[in-house]
Amino acid sequence: MPYILIAIGVILLILLVTNIHIVQQSRAYVVERLGAYNATWGVGLHVKFPILDRVAKKVSLKEQVVDFAPQPVITKDNVTMQIDTVIYFQIIDPKLYTYGVEQPMSAIENLTATTLRNIIGDLELDQSLTSRDHINTQMRAILDEATDPWGIKVNRVELKNIIPPRDIQDSMEKQMRAERERREAILQAQGQKESQILVAEGEKQSAILRADASKQAAILEAEGRAAAILKVQQALADSIKLLNEANPNDQVVKLKALEAFQAAADGKATKIIIPSEIQGLAGLASSAQALLAPDQK
Repeated sequence: MPYILIAIGVILLILLVTNIHIVQQSRAYVVERLGAYNATWGVGLHVKFPILDRVAKKVSLKEQVVDFAPQPVITKDNVTMQIDTVIYFQIIDPKLYTYGVEQPMSAIENLTATTLRNIIGDLELDQSLTSRDHINTQMRAILDEATDPWGIKVNRVELKNIIPPRDIQDSMEKQMRAERERREAILQAQGQKESQILVAEGEKQSAILRADASKQAAILEAEGRAAAILKVQQALADSIKLLNEANPNDQVVKLKALEAFQAAADGKATKIIIPSEIQGLAGLASSAQALLAPDQK
């Protein structure tokens, strides 16, 4: 009898231990009782009734990322491209996620492919290549609304790669190469233009500086000549003033006049008219020089 009680106790203990569940952070357990939904367990310690309860699904509440394979799509201008998408989603209702749709990932993939084909079908090739943000926004809004009954919230949708046909790629590369060459030619022309402008500006500034230097030199030369004339006139005025202050007699004045005529004779003049009042003085000076000449010899 005691052994039976011990066995029963051990069995009950095993049942209790096996029916204790600890739900981790960012996870949820969907529990059924007798085949029907009973509860959603959150974080913590939970105990289920043996045989009656079972954990139907363990759900991760973290944000998940799914990268779908490239899908063939046709643009409005009948160009077939391969586009693969990346979806960021999060399960917000474990019950709806468990009972809302069979194989949720496959359902999301097919829904993504059909939505992408519908959006790209309304766009031409150039629009498809340059409107990624617009396409991403449209797809996120459509997928988020469509997956609400499944307990899924779509946070982001990104077009990972857009692969046009080979001939379209070759045409695009040629167009890009031509555009780069055009930009290079424009830049070279602008550079040459700026260089010529700079050279012309330099020559202009150089000519202005040379003209200004010549002007300044002429001004300085004129000022020098004016100063020299002024000094000569000032010296002459001073000599006349001194002569007047010395109160010279007529003989001195006549002698000064004779010196002036002598200085004039040293120039280029061929004829000099000597006033009569100083002719006698000139003869006297010549006689004096003749008398002094033998002594000097």
